[in-house]
Amino acid sequence: MKYKAKSVLIARKNRKDKEDVDHRPCFISIFEQNEPHKNPDGPKQVIEFDRKHKVAIEGLNVHYLLPGNDIVINNLEEIEVEEDGDNLKITGQHC
Repeated sequence: MKYKAKSVLIARKNRKDKEDVDHRPCFISIFEQNEPHKNPDGPKQVIEFDRKHKVAIEGLNVHYLLPGNDIVINNLEEIEVEEDGDNLKITGQHC
């Protein structure tokens, strides 16, 4: 599915099942301005996923924020998120 976005923040949550070490819930927060981790207004939309193994990001410039284990992608026009079983594929277009 395609989403209009200026930036996104991709993060994981704590495991729901402590026995399942290969999967985590995760989310993608969509913002209307760059530097989403500094945005006091919060996201315009949050897309949540319950049980994912891998997030593949193709063709986009990403920033990995060490303090929070989050991935930020700035200067976007849109992103596309595709689910393939327990994996996510993220592509998009920069401005």
